[in-house]
Amino acid sequence: MTRLNVNVDHIATLRQARRAPEPSPVAAAVICELAGADGITVHLRGDRRHIQDRDVRLLREIVTTHLNLEMAVTSEMVKIAKEIKPDTVTLVPEDPNEITTQGGLNVVANLSGVKKAIAELNLAGIVVSTFIDPVDEQIEASFKAGAKQIEICTSRFAEFTQRTGHFKQTGEETQEELKKLTRSFFSGVELDLQIAAGHGLTFRNVPMLLRLAPFDELNIGHNIISRAVLVGLDRAVREMLEAVRRGENNPDTDGMLDDVIDDFEDLGEL
Repeated sequence: MTRLNVNVDHIATLRQARRAPEPSPVAAAVICELAGADGITVHLRGDRRHIQDRDVRLLREIVTTHLNLEMAVTSEMVKIAKEIKPDTVTLVPEDPNEITTQGGLNVVANLSGVKKAIAELNLAGIVVSTFIDPVDEQIEASFKAGAKQIEICTSRFAEFTQRTGHFKQTGEETQEELKKLTRSFFSGVELDLQIAAGHGLTFRNVPMLLRLAPFDELNIGHNIISRAVLVGLDRAVREMLEAVRRGENNPDTDGMLDDVIDDFEDLGEL
């Protein structure tokens, strides 16, 4: 079954807008867990625009499921992670001028630095994932660097599926991007990696994605928190879990997976 990690960064964004004591991302994490979420994700940015160091420390004490800490590949962040010991660290690119993460980490170009960070975190008993674009070279570089998990960036797929959640209503570009994500999933499986996905995923496009590839984990924040503003966080998390199960229980019947498999010369046991 696919795990759902809820990203509570935007709870902290609302708090920091007024430099107020509320709303609390820690309280939000508790609600998410009670609603059935499999884990909590937060991104501790260098500029501390939303999640603060104290938040991560409190979350480590409170979260009973799984704590995933997203962070840049810097000595400062590696040191913090080694002290706090989240269950997983996800290495992500970071630009202080961006509104949100704009794409995957270029592991190929930063292999030595990523490898060094992973080695340090592994020694502290922390599983490391890399947030990367659906490109074979990045998957292979992550494996060489020692990552046990990869998170495939779904931003382009999300852009193409903002208003639709069905294969037959999507355009050619959407279907090609979906095939690319599925191929990347199989490439990661061949390397015995855990495969996560995230960035821009919604109630509408999650079932479509999971119909083709049983990702081990999804990291979703903005769509859940946006829905929570209208219906409450508990309900929003439960609705996303329903979308996940709908995708898992409704396998591909449109032949798209056959096209993906045809592109692999040797899938081994797959």
